[in-house]
Amino acid sequence: MQDTVSLEELEKTAKMGSEETTMGVLGSFALKNAKEIQSWQDHFCELAGVYALCLDEDGAPISHFSGNPSDVEVIRKYVTDVRIHNIYKRVSESELEDQAVEITEVPNLRLAAVAVRHNGIAAAVWIVCGVFPEADYEKEFFHLPPIESFGYQISEMKFYKVLDLLRETLNALIGVETSRSIAVAKSKESRQQELEMTTSFHRAETMTEIVSLLDSDETIENIMATILSKLCSYLQISNGFTCKIGTRGLMDIIVQWTAPGVKKMFTDTTDQEVCWFLGNEKAVVISSDTQMNAGEREQLDQFGIRALVSMPIIINGAPRFYACLSETKENRIWSIDDIKFINDTIRILQSIITKRIQTNSLASSFASLEAVLDNVGSSIYVRDIGTGVLLFANRSFKKNFSKELAENRLIELFESNIPSRSHSGNYEVHHKQREKWYDVYYTRIKWVDGRPVSLCAIYDITEKKLYQRRIEQQAYTDFLTGLYNRMCCEKDLARYVDEARQNGTTGALMYLDLDDFKHINDSLGHQYGDILLQDISKAVGRIEGISNSCYRMGGDEFVIIVPPESYYRMDKIMEEIKNAFATPWYLKDSDYYCTMSMGVVKFPEHGDNVSELIRKSDVAMYEAKKSGKNRIAEYSDNIDSSSIHRLDLEKNMYDAIGKSCNEFEVYFQPIISGAAIGNGEKDEEKHIAAEALVRWNSTRLGFLNPDEFVPLAEYLGLITPIGNHVLKKACECCRQWNEAGNGDYAVSVNLSVVQIMQNDIVDVIRQCIEDNHINPNNLILELTERLAINDLARTKQTLLDIKDLGVRLALDDFGTGYTAISSIRALPFDIIKIDKDFVKDVATSEYSRAFIKMMAELGQTIGAEICVEGIETAEQLEAIKGMGVKYIQGFYFDKPIRRAAFEEKYVYD
Repeated sequence: MQDTVSLEELEKTAKMGSEETTMGVLGSFALKNAKEIQSWQDHFCELAGVYALCLDEDGAPISHFSGNPSDVEVIRKYVTDVRIHNIYKRVSESELEDQAVEITEVPNLRLAAVAVRHNGIAAAVWIVCGVFPEADYEKEFFHLPPIESFGYQISEMKFYKVLDLLRETLNALIGVETSRSIAVAKSKESRQQELEMTTSFHRAETMTEIVSLLDSDETIENIMATILSKLCSYLQISNGFTCKIGTRGLMDIIVQWTAPGVKKMFTDTTDQEVCWFLGNEKAVVISSDTQMNAGEREQLDQFGIRALVSMPIIINGAPRFYACLSETKENRIWSIDDIKFINDTIRILQSIITKRIQTNSLASSFASLEAVLDNVGSSIYVRDIGTGVLLFANRSFKKNFSKELAENRLIELFESNIPSRSHSGNYEVHHKQREKWYDVYYTRIKWVDGRPVSLCAIYDITEKKLYQRRIEQQAYTDFLTGLYNRMCCEKDLARYVDEARQNGTTGALMYLDLDDFKHINDSLGHQYGDILLQDISKAVGRIEGISNSCYRMGGDEFVIIVPPESYYRMDKIMEEIKNAFATPWYLKDSDYYCTMSMGVVKFPEHGDNVSELIRKSDVAMYEAKKSGKNRIAEYSDNIDSSSIHRLDLEKNMYDAIGKSCNEFEVYFQPIISGAAIGNGEKDEEKHIAAEALVRWNSTRLGFLNPDEFVPLAEYLGLITPIGNHVLKKACECCRQWNEAGNGDYAVSVNLSVVQIMQNDIVDVIRQCIEDNHINPNNLILELTERLAINDLARTKQTLLDIKDLGVRLALDDFGTGYTAISSIRALPFDIIKIDKDFVKDVATSEYSRAFIKMMAELGQTIGAEICVEGIETAEQLEAIKGMGVKYIQGFYFDKPIRRAAFEEKYVYD
């Protein structure tokens, strides 16, 4: 049978802990990553031209010698275990030497040791051997001949540089590992503190509600039911009941509680057989992993109990009732905090019952109350509402607030914020002298002698507030530069604007964007771009008047707020900003110039809405950049509307691409077989393909045609994600249409100049084909004549690689560039699309008809099919009959339409 335990015994068990052992940072890393260390060492030795192995802090090998085995075998004849041990001891035990180099009997063989230290202790030692070429040693000082024909050789000067590099690299590794370990530990500690704080507050709130029942006029049964409900709900368990054991050895259930959806444990509440875990004078605690005999387990299984706590309710020194809390839904391991909370609650219930029983003994009731409140986990005091006299303060309150008690400042500190007619509630109090925060729970109850009193329970929440402050600081700070971020900017700007409006003053907002920052990033690398952003942030942040109102909005964009109190320095501030950018920035051992363009708005003159002010400053900044960069422009209502529209397009395009390009819709225009038309079968026009065309349905700007946004997307370098989105959607449609079984459809997709220049364009196309399992011949990629011919040297190999995938290529808009026809043969085009400018007059122009007929004949010669675009009338269609045109496209058949409409009309009809 499970032994009964006292609360004191449980507390002793909880205080016992185990000490965790720790390992050195590099040692732990080595044990977990021996293979990775050997692999890294092999690559390092191959690149550096040396032979090496690694020993741990005890001199045991972590890796074996890297290098050709036959070379290593020769070296080991002269570099014995004894020599390795001696040089290892030399650097590992020395406080001054991190590395050592020794000669050997062989004139061109050197032995070195490099110690890597952590907290002053050698965590590992690398043994390194170098074989010098003939020019780097003196033969006459040695008796043995030099080693020749070795795979790795290194000069003496380079050998010492390699040793320095090895030491610095491994010391950096230790620093990174140490920083990561500290960060992980702090993160775990922070999460644990937050969890413990939340649990503590919930427990305190529940305890306050239970304590308030001390003066309740309800019956004992109702009070038991209320306490049981609150206790079980807080512990999140499924069942609870109180019972009384009679003289016949049977028990009566007084109150039972079950969680929603849980079956009651007792249907009959009188004369029940006493369970084995009841009837003790101490608490009985059974967790799901507790060992017990078969009889005890059988009775628990009958009730479906997986864990329980049974506590006697002691009245006048003897157990008069029992409270049992059980879990039937899932396994439960009781914590010490759970048991203590149950014990505190049962003590309060004991006090309530004792008071009812001893109604004629006021002193006894008060003593019982005082004993209970002295042992709860919060500071509590009770004050007479009428006279203000302090009636009671528990031990915790007297200990923590003795000075406030002596100075009679309780009402001022803890009750001054209570609403006049509020009966109960809670709020926070900041004790400025102590720099502490408290949660104050208050309620109005009747005291033991019947008079109305105010009961206040006070909990220290300083740790929680400090944690919240740290989180808020992180939320408002840009990680890279240390400046405030966009969220903080909007909050502060609203405050400054409100201040200027109320006081009749003026402030300013400056939107700053770096000119050609992308070139610095691309040429020097992102790490130096980050350094430049940090240097600029420091320079601007040192300017008087704006040192606390500089913000990084993202990328290379900054906002500076000139507060109303600093506006008198406005001209000086702008001058100092100009001067900061007039001097070079030192990056990568050289000076680099980086200018900026800035837009300025004044508030409240140019508006008092935060979003509108930021937008107007952005518009002014774009106007400055459009005027030649390295300029400052102040916003005015006369700024060109085209600048505003272009900026709106740019901002919304970035947002749309950030939303996975979902605003960009793919429209389809049918491509008709020219063979059926050529045979005069007007009623049998056959749709065999579709051209995918992009449209932008912006949530803010409305519906936009390609001419409005494609050139800007190409300029901004955003056409690649848009083009890849269209390609992916087109391939998905091709797969679905052909799976429907109504034909063998092909889709035609345009490739932009920017897309074809991407290094991964072939991989992107291959991935789309493989993801959708389509026939590559059903995908046609169109390139404009200018791109295909003018960039022939750069595009030819890429187009050949695309052709190898099985994809067909089409030359679009042919004829607009007037390129020599012979140039077409240099590229592997399957289809030549004649521009619509040659088609619009085909019904009346002999030249147009002759050109189309010539191109059809040329296509037959070079193996390319001809597609005529722009057919809009029956006369145009009639004019090209019999010319050998393979494909026809134009508004005569249909305009580009949405996917659903296209499928209804051409795919699933």
